[in-house]
Amino acid sequence: MNLRSKIVSFGASIGFAFFVSMPSNAADMSGKTIEWTIPFSETGGSAKWANFFAPLLSEHMEGNPNVVVKFMPGAGSTKGANWFQEQNHVDGTTMFGSSGSTQFPYLLGDPRVRYEYKDWIPVMASGTGGVAYMTPEDGKVFDGSTNNPFFKNKTYIYGNQGATRLDLIPALAWEMLGMNVEHVMGIKGRGDGRKMFESGEATIDYQTSSSYLKNVVPLVEEGKAVPMMTWGALDANGDIVRDPTFPDIPTFKEVCDATTVCSTSGEAWEAWKAFFIAGFPAQKLAFLPGDTPDDVISTFTAAFADVQDRSDFAEISAKRLGKYPMYVGDDAQAALNGALQISPEAKAYVIGWLKEKFGVSL
Repeated sequence: MNLRSKIVSFGASIGFAFFVSMPSNAADMSGKTIEWTIPFSETGGSAKWANFFAPLLSEHMEGNPNVVVKFMPGAGSTKGANWFQEQNHVDGTTMFGSSGSTQFPYLLGDPRVRYEYKDWIPVMASGTGGVAYMTPEDGKVFDGSTNNPFFKNKTYIYGNQGATRLDLIPALAWEMLGMNVEHVMGIKGRGDGRKMFESGEATIDYQTSSSYLKNVVPLVEEGKAVPMMTWGALDANGDIVRDPTFPDIPTFKEVCDATTVCSTSGEAWEAWKAFFIAGFPAQKLAFLPGDTPDDVISTFTAAFADVQDRSDFAEISAKRLGKYPMYVGDDAQAALNGALQISPEAKAYVIGWLKEKFGVSL
């Protein structure tokens, strides 16, 4: 293979170098249909992510195969991940998309996990962010903190995919802010949580950036929702800064700093930050089965690299997904390795908190 390097800038606060291996020969995918399985419902952020990339992948891949996104929700994505673990390469038409809600159960040793990330081949990864939002009634009181007794005296309802899923990020954040949140467990995707909010069944919610841009921004514009905070983004020093997609919305760190009962130091904060880093900067990944031959891997890698190289990519991806990095090939593997690193202290804290908060024993 020839090595081609390319450097892409992702905004004022973040810069990444990408080194993409290009194939000397490519697999012919003419006439084939690639099935890209997403282990969530069709209404959430992972669906938006896959549906954005699918036609671009088809356009830029050798042979222009059809790329069809399929959904396999269940057990907070564990059902689909366990299914993918059993898949073998046949003709290059099987691809899987994971998210932070797939990574967290793996990191926490959830007994339902029967998949091993090390067995899979990542060909593309991308970061994202998340935005928590509330009702207009609560938004009128929210001043960048939850110090007002209004927030301590209210019980919020939240649709939760599962205690060990990505939802532990908002759940722990709201608890650190002293908010009383009742969790309705077992929804199949964050899109279902948004629908609960829209119908009035839930009174607080969060969405990853792509879903927030498409589905929640219109609610905000109509006066039906008010943004509370983002989870933020990481700068070059590993510090949490404002999300470049939502620069006008404060981060959880800012809200925590402004709230008397919350602290941005200590065990709870360090655990929250560790899982945020594991769950968001490289949240969504596209995988091929572990036994996929090199020519097929190179074909997928080259196609994603060509997508990234489009002159309009930064513009179209920012509108649909937000302003976040994309990793291809070896850089996708490096991003995955970083997402799967969690300190023993952070893991121990979250395991103890999950048992106390949700009665989950790991």
